[in-house]
Amino acid sequence: MLETLQHLWHALWAIPHLKLYLTLAWLLYIVLLCGWIVLQKREPVATLTWVLSLALLPYLGYLIYFLLGPQKIHRQRMRRHHSRKGMESHTVSWPVDEGWSELALLGQATTGLPPSSATSAQLLVDGGVTYDALIDAIAGARNHIHLEYYIYMPDATGTRLRDALAERARAGVKVRLLLDAVGSSKVSRRFLQPLLEAGGELAWFHPTRFRPFTRTWVNMRTHRKIVVVDGRVAFTGGINITDEENERLSANAYRDLHLRLEGDVVRSVQLVFVEDWAYATGQKRKDFEGTALWQATEPEVQGGIAAQVLVSGPDSSWEAIHRLHVAAIHEARARVWLVTPYFVPGEAARMALTSAALGGLDVRLIVPKLSDSRLVTYAARSYFDELLAAGVKVYEYGPRLLHTKALLCDDDLAIIGSANFDHRSFRLNFEISVLFRDHVIAATLAQLVEGEIAASGSVHDLRNRSFWRNRLPEALARLMSPLL
Repeated sequence: MLETLQHLWHALWAIPHLKLYLTLAWLLYIVLLCGWIVLQKREPVATLTWVLSLALLPYLGYLIYFLLGPQKIHRQRMRRHHSRKGMESHTVSWPVDEGWSELALLGQATTGLPPSSATSAQLLVDGGVTYDALIDAIAGARNHIHLEYYIYMPDATGTRLRDALAERARAGVKVRLLLDAVGSSKVSRRFLQPLLEAGGELAWFHPTRFRPFTRTWVNMRTHRKIVVVDGRVAFTGGINITDEENERLSANAYRDLHLRLEGDVVRSVQLVFVEDWAYATGQKRKDFEGTALWQATEPEVQGGIAAQVLVSGPDSSWEAIHRLHVAAIHEARARVWLVTPYFVPGEAARMALTSAALGGLDVRLIVPKLSDSRLVTYAARSYFDELLAAGVKVYEYGPRLLHTKALLCDDDLAIIGSANFDHRSFRLNFEISVLFRDHVIAATLAQLVEGEIAASGSVHDLRNRSFWRNRLPEALARLMSPLL
């Protein structure tokens, strides 16, 4: 066998002008690939990063870009026509003043979801309370339960939820479970068999099976966490279904934040699930019109909490959640408090934060001392010098891994959801957040953030840190920021 390979190797290099042919092939590869990337009209920094990276990896680089490179999903037509049946009657249920209308209109223009209201909006801190609230809402279901998760683990927490869903399915409640094929890859049909046998439905978002000459969606996941019960109660936020987020089972469980919603805003959360379910299953509108898949109970009393659901993903170029974060920061007049596990800001977000601090606002950033990705931790710290110089107060939360994603501006605006403050959440992942314009919600979030700051260490002058252990790794990680 070895002799055969050696013979083939010598025969290959015996081909006349082989080096010339390989050089021409490499140049053709560079020209075609660079043209493909440039024509996508992405940010110059991201484009140049991809071009330089792939130029240094002939042929292998193409495979990497094919699997992980920027991709668009053209499903806007389906989103508009297949899944928004009934939204015509979804009207603004709270007065819009001049200061608030710009954000509301921006949110609606970029997502198609109008401003709405909630009769109840409860902030759930950590997994224990969140899972109890989920199980309680599921136990009361009479019509349908819709769930969408990035991570669902077949552990004690996952088993408890599965059994609760199976019990309701046996009682005749329609249960639909949509899981991300990568984030929930440890879940097997065998584990979910009790639910499926009870009549529950299962769908996978972007299965990772390989098909020749077809780009996979391995780099584009649904990072959303959604539960809708009977169209009257909705849950969303940052908490997945896993023991790693259940402080009752693990002392090192993530520190996280979730939402329980009631009122008119539930219709928007329901719609997001409908779109994702239709997209993942290939169902057409005629398949679910008039069924429980798009059924929401109208609240008897319009809520007094101004709320608007925000969604973003690679199927839209507007980066709605990113835009709303930046717009909210620019609108702030007194304070901007940002909590995020992954902080890899683009130029617009970085300028917004530093401009707010330079303008005299109370700007605070709370991140984990060490996230679950060392590369992201280094990349985040590479921005601290600029933030500190502008007057931003930076804190690193240390007791557990901080997984909360929240923005607080002034005394009445809060954004809470699944989106991290990084390129991946703003551009690659399918995310969902809820924007509130409410003094009570803002005060509750402010109290929570103050508690996180009290459990954090303040970051000060970074100039005297080790070159090899800190400054160099951070600088190198920052070069990867457009790809994170």
